Formats: sequence, structure tokens, C-alpha cells
Amino acid sequence: MSRIMCKLEEDVARARLAQSAVAYAFGISQRELEAPTRRSRETALARQAAMYLAHVAFELPLSRVALAFGRDRSTAAHACHRIEDRRDDRAFDDYMDALEAALRTAPRLSGLQRLAGLERFGAVERLS
Repeated sequence: MSRIMCKLEEDVARARLAQSAVAYAFGISQRELEAPTRRSRETALARQAAMYLAHVAFELPLSRVALAFGRDRSTAAHACHRIEDRRDDRAFDDYMDALEAALRTAPRLSGLQRLAGLERFGAVERLS
């Protein structure tokens, strides 16, 4: 598998992790967040928060965030701007800080594979 495809798989995994954390924290189903249409205002905000967290917590460029979420780069940029604007609210800022910290401390799959002794099978190089 090409290195580009491996990076895309890793980006999608990170996007799903951000979506899962946001779905749980916002009380919205993951299916709603993954829907191709905008849905409700609450769902749109949660999706924007997930994109923002993928960008900030995982340090993904906006183009890769957009690709991982199946959206356009301008949509990812808009999402990040919307969330940054909302962070003026102290309670929302604290909430986003907690989500970001949780995602930043999530262990990487390659670390788990090393602990399990799976690196000898070559899977770590493919995912890293």
C-alpha cells in the first residue's frame, strides 16, 4: 500500500476518533456527524468541533482534515474559524480544552502494536 494511502487511513482514523469524542461530549450520534448533509444546528456545531479538534489536537493541515471528513478544504477552514470564534465563551473554551487534551493523550495504534509485539509483522511501518 502506498505511503499516501497509509496517511489517509491514519487521518480518517483520527477524524473518527475526534468524531467519537465530540459525539459523546455533545450527546449526538456518530451517524449524525458523519451524515453528508448539514442536519441540525447542533449537529453542524458538533461536526465543526470535530474538524477543529482533528486540526488542533492531531496537527493535521486543513486539506487533510477536509479529506478525512469527506469535505472541502474551505469547509474545514470555516469550521475552524467558527469554533475559534465560539472559544470566547469561557465555558465552551474549557469544554474544547478538555476534549483537545483527551485527544492529544490518546495512544497511537503503532505504540499498542509495539507493546503487543506486532512490529515484527511489519504493520507498524505501514501505519506510521
